[in-house]
Amino acid sequence: MQVDFYQLSRDPVEQVLPAIAGRILGLGARLLVVAQEEDQLARISDGLWAGPPDSFLAHGRANEDGAAHQPILLGATCDAANGARHIALADGLWPEEAIGFERAFFFFNDETIEGARASWRDLSKRDGIVARYFRQDGRKWVQMA
Repeated sequence: MQVDFYQLSRDPVEQVLPAIAGRILGLGARLLVVAQEEDQLARISDGLWAGPPDSFLAHGRANEDGAAHQPILLGATCDAANGARHIALADGLWPEEAIGFERAFFFFNDETIEGARASWRDLSKRDGIVARYFRQDGRKWVQMA
């Protein structure tokens, strides 16, 4: 499993996530986006709709009809009703259930940095897990570890 840690310092997750989601869909894969707060899920949904028409990122909520058919599913738990093998953890919280995915994108900011550090220390020691760390440098992401 690969876990990519993204330290948000310039842009909020709702502005960063659409680019990653677009790449995952471009590979023919599906994505589950997890956040505990409904307000954050609403902002992420708005961010996924906000792109230009040619970058349409179809998505839906885990608690709605048709969730299994959504290429991007937004929810509060790691239950991937859409069969996603990629998970984006948008609120800086690491749920142990994320281990069951092929790839995790773990977004954190200054408020959740201590939990992210603890998750990094734990995950980077586990067999079968490749942990990578990215930091924003202007508009680019730079891999630091």
